[in-house]
Parts: sequence; structure tokens; C-alpha cells
Amino acid sequence: MTEKRGTLGKRFPSNQLTLALNKATLLMRAKRKQVMTAEMLLQAFLELPHTEAYQLLQTFSRERGFDWNSLVYDVERSASERQARDERFDFVTNNNLRVPLSDEILTVIDEGLTLAESQGKKQCNTAHALAIMSKIKVGTHWLLTKRGITYQAILETMASPSVVVDGLNFVDLVAKAKSGSLGPIYLRTDLLANLTNLLSMTVNRHLILLGPTGVGKRSLVLGLAKLLAQNQGPTGIKSVIQLNEQALVDDDYAVLQAGLAAAKAGVLFLPDIIRFFNGGSQLAFNELQKALLGNELAIIGTATDDQFAKLSKLNLVTDRTHPFKVPPATVAETTEILKTLRPAFEADYKIKITPESLTETARLAGRYYTVEPLPGAAVHLLHRACAQLKVDVEVDSGGQVAQDGQLDVDDVMHAASRLTGIPIANMQADERERYKNMADHLHKRIIGQDEAVQALSQAVKMARVGLKDPKRPIGSFMFLGPTGVGKTELAKALAEFMFGTENALITLDMSEYMEASSVNRLIGSPPGYVGYEAGGQLTDAVRERPYSVVLFDEIEKANVKVFDILLQVLDEGRLTDGKGTTVSFSECVILMTSNIGGRFLADPSLDEAIAREAAEEAVKEHFRPEFLNRLDDIIFFHLLTPENLRDIMDLLLKSEKRLVAERDLTLEISESAKTWLLEQNDQPEWGARPLRRIIQKHLREPLADFLLEENPSPGTILKVQKQKNGGLKFVQTKPKS
Repeated sequence: MTEKRGTLGKRFPSNQLTLALNKATLLMRAKRKQVMTAEMLLQAFLELPHTEAYQLLQTFSRERGFDWNSLVYDVERSASERQARDERFDFVTNNNLRVPLSDEILTVIDEGLTLAESQGKKQCNTAHALAIMSKIKVGTHWLLTKRGITYQAILETMASPSVVVDGLNFVDLVAKAKSGSLGPIYLRTDLLANLTNLLSMTVNRHLILLGPTGVGKRSLVLGLAKLLAQNQGPTGIKSVIQLNEQALVDDDYAVLQAGLAAAKAGVLFLPDIIRFFNGGSQLAFNELQKALLGNELAIIGTATDDQFAKLSKLNLVTDRTHPFKVPPATVAETTEILKTLRPAFEADYKIKITPESLTETARLAGRYYTVEPLPGAAVHLLHRACAQLKVDVEVDSGGQVAQDGQLDVDDVMHAASRLTGIPIANMQADERERYKNMADHLHKRIIGQDEAVQALSQAVKMARVGLKDPKRPIGSFMFLGPTGVGKTELAKALAEFMFGTENALITLDMSEYMEASSVNRLIGSPPGYVGYEAGGQLTDAVRERPYSVVLFDEIEKANVKVFDILLQVLDEGRLTDGKGTTVSFSECVILMTSNIGGRFLADPSLDEAIAREAAEEAVKEHFRPEFLNRLDDIIFFHLLTPENLRDIMDLLLKSEKRLVAERDLTLEISESAKTWLLEQNDQPEWGARPLRRIIQKHLREPLADFLLEENPSPGTILKVQKQKNGGLKFVQTKPKS
């Protein structure tokens, strides 16, 4: 009768010990052994740097002065030579193979569990197993004790926080600060003073640092460690323990246990604390819950606003932690932070960094790269600029390793342009001259509307030279006039002029926001409501492109609640979205178009002054006074004259010529052909709007048929002429040689 065999219980070994047992299985198969011995497990420890046992053995190697390679050699030879025949239990590997275990392995794990429980832990880890290997009379006992690695020495070393300063399971940030290995840290003194005050309490001192990635939550904790290393900071706190995040992936329970034990009477720092509530093991959550309910140590976690919205639904979080908001750094603070980091950047990239480039990095990141807050945005930008300079220097030196390139303001501007897609370098060049002649630039696209262009130019120029409230938008204007007179085209021209591209125009059609509930689409739904994850169409767009023109098209159609939102934008230059994040509009131009009163401005029988007065009265009747009073200006657009329409036709036909030129053909359009095209406009009250349709129908479509049928050779000139009986014809000619 076959004796029933047992299987090693899954709850006994920690994740890291299980990993080592799997490694030992591979070693056993490679050595063609039938049963796993303690030496094979010890050899696995020596080949797995991310285990507690490996870290302990490394510590003994440094302190006892024995040769590491000699230990590896002796263990490997003993594992190859010794046989074990007694086996009653199996270990099931991660690919479901059953591996026989010797009695000595069972003893190591069984007594290791007893040792773990005596230390208040529920699983045997690799350090416990190593301690038992040095104690029981098997081959590992002699291999370890002859090098001074005794059972008692292992227990004493396990209890010493200095063993893990370099972090297998955790790192003591205060110890690193004292040793000078923490790196440069800028102290945000006001925030640290508030943090110190909260941590000095004897109860309820668990904190969750709130803010988006890049705001400096982790740096604030490093600053706390630096203060403590200088014998400053909260009273009664001597250590700040941070868990090894890679080790957490392998065994969050064991790593958290180790960190909690090391952080008694100190601080345990848990970046992304939500991991223990969402996706972590139940054992780890239970340990964290006990710690939060007690006062033996202070826990500092970090979370984004979105994450905290989920955590705040738990009584454990709301009752036992304080939210601590970490605001973005100012541009001035960011400059000082970059100065602190400058030596490290110069050493890493082997370049020199001018002081002016640091100031410019902070300014440009704060102004243009607001997808990430300061100081993180500036640090990211500086990395990009330094990396590009290093590449450029090495290319110039023929691929050799070159040093001491110098990062200046131009390098930072070009890096910012690449990072944001905004042509910042071009915007800086001759900017004063460009704005001085702003009206002329706009008139390259806008025909007529001299008064509108001049009014908009003057208001924007005042803002650009600083004659505006820095918290409010650059400018806010309402465009009034009939359809087709250039209101939207002026918005596009302004975006291109100010920001280098039409893509800087954010357009919102207010006919889509006529219902009260549609406000949530602008700023995002609050937590718990449908659509919360989607964000706001306005706030998300401005957060991604903070330097832009925002156009609210047909503003008169918006629901009254939309105007409540706009009042905040116009007055304070900011808006809080549904997730609680504040979005700045201080670098935006706010434009609105409306057809209110347009019928008066479009009536050629009315005197211009009378038409404007009637339009103003219509606007005052429709819009609230507090809304109109916050606008910088209401700009009136007039009906286009026949001369204006002809000039607009010329502009549109230039686009057609460019399209044809891409086929290496030249399009020449006679004046009579232009006149005939203008005569096809049977809706003059719509301004220039019908002209595109006319060109599409009477020029582009027949031209496409002509090109397909005739297939003119490259270099051909296509002359567009009016036919006697109406319509257009195309005549091919060759260029003069």
C-alpha cells in the first residue's frame, strides 16, 4: 500500500521564499537530483538578489570580511555532491510540477514559521529560513557558521534597521540623509512647517498627501527626512521608512510587515497608498488597517485627487487620516528647486547649465506645459533639454563621448517647443515687432472689418505688455454681426498669430449646451455621477493646451448655468472641474460669437449708427449685465461690401492655386472668371459663407474632371477663363522657355 504524501501548505512560505523554492527546483533538475536539499535552497538564495536572505548574506560578507565568491563556490559544490533520500512532502512549483522535499527542507520551513510567529509574522520568509539553516545540523550549518553566520548573529542582524538602509524591503530616508546619499532636496518651508505640526500630535496623525503627479508629494517627504537628519522637524520622530516598491509587487504583506516594524515611533511612507485598498492582498490590508487604527507610528500616504475620491468612501480613511493638499510650486519656487538640482543634472548629462536657462525652464514649463504641475513639469522639461543638448554635442564631436556642452535659454525654448507642439521659439523672436503690427498680420486673412480688427488688436496688445490683471484671461470679447462676415475666421487668425497655429483654437458649439445638465459636459461630472471618468470638454482641453484661444460659438444659445461658469472664468481666470482640479485660463483669449442683433447690422437700409444702437439694445435684453460687464469689449462686424467679397474670393482662390501647384501645375484665373464666380452668389446676406461652396461647385469639381480626362503634363499652365455662354473653361499652355 502506497503511503499518502503531503503537500507543502501555501500559507507557510512567503512569496519570496516560494520564488526561491522554484529557483531551487530548477537547480535540482540541472544537477539531476531527485530530492531538494537545504544546500540547493541556499544556492537559490545566493542567486536571488531581491530576497531577505541575500541581503543578510551580503551584510555578513561586508562585516565579517569573507570572500563572497568562495561562499558561492562551497555552496554550489555541496549542493551537487550531497544526496537526500528521506522525503515525505512535495512542493508544487509555479508550473504545477510536484517536487519531493527532504526532511531537512521541511524542518527549515517549519521551524522558520515558528521563528516568524515569535516575531509577530504569519509567514516564513527567506531570512527566517536562513536562520534555521545555520542552526540545524545539516550541510548548510557548517557552510554558514565557519564564516561567522550563526543563528544568533542572524537574529541580531535581522533586528538592525541599518541592514536594510539600501533597501531590500524598505529604506530609512533619515539614515540616507545623514549619510549624504539622499541627494539634493529643496525644502518647501511653509508646507514642511504645517506637516511638522500635524505629525507632532500624539493622536490622529496619519496623513494622505494629495495632488497630481509632479506636484512634489514625494519630495516633501524627502524634505521631512532631511529636517529630521538635522535634528529638526516633528518631536519624537526619528525615522522615515519608505517601502521598496519592487519588493511590494512580490510580497506586499511581508514587505509592509517589515516596514511597520522598522517605523515604530517614526513615519512609514506609502506612495500610492490606494494599492493597499485596491488590488493588494487581504493580509496586507489587514496590517495597514491595524496600523491606521493605532498611534504607535505615523503613516504618510500619497494619492491623486481621483484616488482620494475613492478612498474617502471608506470610514477607515475619513476617520483615521487627514488629507494634506500639496499645491503646485510657484515659478519662483520652481526656479530655486532647479538650482538645487542643477549639480546633479550637470553630473548626469556631463554638461554645463546657465542660471538663465533654469529661470526660463521654470517660466516656460509653468506657462506652456501644464499637463503636469510645477515643479514636475519643469524638471521634465529640463531633462528633455539636457538630453537633446547631449545628443547634439555628441553628433558634433563625431560620435565621441563629449563633455561640457552648455545649456542656454535657446536650448530650453526649442525643447519646450518639441514637448508642447507650440512654436515657442518662433513666438519669442521679434515678438515686440509682431505685436506692434498685429492689425496688419490679421488683415492678411481678414478682409474688411477694420474696426473689429483694430479693437481686438489694441486689447490683446495691452494684455501682452502686462496692462491687465494677471489672474484674468488675456482678453475676453464678444463678436456681434450677421453670418459670414468673418467672426470665426478672425478667431482662427488670432490663434495663428498669437500661438503659431490654428490648432490653438478650442471651439465649443453652444447649441450643444442648451440644457442645464450639459454644464457637466463642460467641466466634468462630480464623483459618483455618470460620465465622471470622461472629464470636462472645456476644462480638459484648456488643461492640455493652456495657451490657446477659446471660442464659444453662438453663445446666446447656451443655458443660463453655462453663463454662471463663464462668470468665474472671466472674473477669476480659473475653473474647478468635476474632479476638484483647478484649471487656469490666465493665458487664454476668450472669444464669443453671437447673431443677436445681427439682423440690424445686416440691414443695408439702416444707418450704421442706428443699426449698432439697435444691436446693442438687443444684446442688453438677452444677456445679464454682470456678464456683459466682465467682457473686455463687444466688437461689431459689418456687412461685407462687394469689394470685400472680391478680396475674399482672391484669398480663397490662392488656396486652390496651392492645391494645383502640388501636382506641379500652375493655375491662372482671369478677372472675368472671378467676376462670374462672384455673380453666382445669390445669397449676399450670408456674406462670404457661400463663396467656398461656389468655388467647390464651379471650379474645383469641373477642374477635377478636366485633370482626369486631359492628364496635363507637369509644368503645364491651366488658364481659367469665362465662357461666352456662362461657366468656366480650362485652357492648357506650356510655360515660356
